[in-house]
Amino acid sequence: MVQAGQGVIVNFSSGWGRSTSAQVAPYCATKWAIEGMTRALAQELPDGMAAVPLNPGIIDTDMLRISFGAAAGSYPAPQKWAKQAVPFLLRLGPKDNGKPLTVA
Repeated sequence: MVQAGQGVIVNFSSGWGRSTSAQVAPYCATKWAIEGMTRALAQELPDGMAAVPLNPGIIDTDMLRISFGAAAGSYPAPQKWAKQAVPFLLRLGPKDNGKPLTVA
C-alpha cells in the first residue's frame, strides 16, 4: 500500500475501546490499545492512505452470548452485519484517516 501510495488500514476495535464496563477490563484495555495505535499510525502514513479504528457495533457472536446471554440474539448475526458493513468499508478513504469510526 505504501508503494502504491493508497489504501486504508482498518483495525477492529469496539465500543469498549472508547468506554469501559465492569467485568471486561482486559478486553477494554486491548481495544483502547487498538484505538491509540491506529490513530498514531494514521499520523505516520503518507498522503493518499488512511488508518482507522473501527467499532463494528454490537454483533451476535459467541463472545456476546457469553456476556449478554440470550439477549445477544436481538443483535445482527455476522452475515447480516457484513451486508451493512461492506458498503461502509468500501467508501473509506484518505478523508477518514485517523477518525475513530463506527459501522452504522
